[in-house]
Amino acid sequence: MGNPVTYTEQELVALLKAKDDSSFSYLYDHYSGALYSIILQIVVDQQMASDTLQEVFVNIWKKIESYDSSKGRLFTWMLNVARNLSIDTVRSRAYQNNRKNQDLTDSSYDKAGAGIQPGLDSIGLKKAVEKLKTEHRVLIDLAYFKGYTHEEIAEAEQLPLGTVKTRIRSALIQLRAYLK
Repeated sequence: MGNPVTYTEQELVALLKAKDDSSFSYLYDHYSGALYSIILQIVVDQQMASDTLQEVFVNIWKKIESYDSSKGRLFTWMLNVARNLSIDTVRSRAYQNNRKNQDLTDSSYDKAGAGIQPGLDSIGLKKAVEKLKTEHRVLIDLAYFKGYTHEEIAEAEQLPLGTVKTRIRSALIQLRAYLK
């Protein structure tokens, strides 16, 4: 059993720029787990996160020439590629259509609960959101748990922008009352 191959960051970048297949395999083996966990925090859907991870590595392979070590570490650059592609995935029509008709998930509340009010448990948030009218609950889900802009929600739900803003404001007022 031989010693496992290791590269310095400089060696790895040089080999990747030379389109060396073994260096790409090394990169995938050593970084895919970390990048997948970052992607999954943004994309949430496991299958789409896996697809996004594959696309991230294709982009890294194709765009490695644009990496500049003077601007930061390789992992930081790859993290930005993954983050940007994840955001693009979430904003894509295919992702929106896939997520549009799904109910709010417990994981959405787990991620968002602590950010809304310190000490607020995710169960209390879930119960409060469930009290909202369906038309309000859907908009809160899209805006606060899935990161859509008001304009994107208006387009996705085929509603006037003013209606979206009014309903979200009304829902937030109701949530504040429920959470007191």
